[in-house]
Amino acid sequence: MLPGSACAPSVTPDPASPDLAGLIAAALGRPVGTCEHLAVATSGGPDSLALLTLAAAAFPGRVTALTVDHRLRPGSAAEAASVAAQCAARGIAHATLVRDGPAFAANLQAQARAARYHLLADWCAAHGVGLLLTAHHADDQAETLLMRLNRGSGSAGLAGIRAARALGQDLTLVRPLLGLRKAELVGIAVAAGWQVVADPANHDPRHDRTATRALLEATPGLNAAGLAAAAGHLAAEAEALDWAAARAWDGRVRADGLALIIDAAGLPAALVQRLLTRAITQLSDTQHSGQTPRGGDIARLAARLGAGKGGTLAGVLARPGQVWRLLPAPARRKA
Repeated sequence: MLPGSACAPSVTPDPASPDLAGLIAAALGRPVGTCEHLAVATSGGPDSLALLTLAAAAFPGRVTALTVDHRLRPGSAAEAASVAAQCAARGIAHATLVRDGPAFAANLQAQARAARYHLLADWCAAHGVGLLLTAHHADDQAETLLMRLNRGSGSAGLAGIRAARALGQDLTLVRPLLGLRKAELVGIAVAAGWQVVADPANHDPRHDRTATRALLEATPGLNAAGLAAAAGHLAAEAEALDWAAARAWDGRVRADGLALIIDAAGLPAALVQRLLTRAITQLSDTQHSGQTPRGGDIARLAARLGAGKGGTLAGVLARPGQVWRLLPAPARRKA
C-alpha cells in the first residue's frame, strides 16, 4: 500500500495499550492529520516492532515500515527479509532500504546512524511522507543522559533525546515512546507474535552504550525512569534557553563579510555558548566541513574568549575583543 492511499482518522486505542496517537500529538504539539501517512523505522528488534504494532493499530492503512540493511553483517539481508515477510502477513506496507558504498572506516555506530537517517529521510521525501517514527524509549534516554554526563556535556546535550525534531525541510522525526520502558515494549512485541531480530551490536563491548546499559542493569540505585524524567525536564529548560538564544542572536550577532560578530557582554554563559554554537555551525556549513562542535569544546572556547584569548574550533577562527569576531579559519598549507 502506497502512502496517501488511505485517508482516515486514527482509531480509538485499546485502553490497555499506550495511546500512540496521543503520544505523537504531544510530541508534535498537534494531532496527526487524517490524511497523513507515517513511516516507522523498523529494525526487527522488539522496540521497533512494538512501535509498529501500535502504529498499525492506531493508523490502519497509513503506516509503512522501513528497514535499513547496512550490509554490515552476513545475516542482515535475511533479517530484513524476515521483517518484510512478517509485515506482509499482517497487511502492513514495508520497504527495505539497502546501503551501498564503502565500508565505514571508523566510529561505526555514528556513521551507521547517519547513513540510516539519510536513507530513511530520502525514502520519506520520495514518497511525500512527513512523519518518521522511531522507537527510542525511557531506557535509551537514561543511557544517553549518563553517557553525556560522563562526557561533560552542556545543558543542550543533557536534554537527551528530543521527542521531535526536524529531519530535513518537510520531515519531522518523532520519538513518541520516550516515556515507556523497554520491558513494556518487549511485552507488546511478544504479545503481537512477532519473531524478533537480535542485533549483536547491542551487546558489543566496544560501544559506550553497551557499557552504560550494563551499568544501569547492574546498579539498582540508578533509576532509569527517573533519569529519563530528568532528561525530559532538562529538555524543557533547553527549549526555553533556545527561545532566549534566538532573540539574543537577533540583537547581539551581526554579519561582517565572511565573519560573524558576537557581542557577548553581560550575557549568561548558557546563552553565550548557544550563540557560539550557532555561529560556528553556520560558518562550518559554509565550508562544508560537516563538523559539529560539542558542548564541552564550546564552553572551553567561550572561556578562552572571555579571558582575551582566541581559538579555533571546527574550522572556525574566533578572535577576542570587546566583541568577538568569528570567521572561517585559513586553509592549512600542505607540506
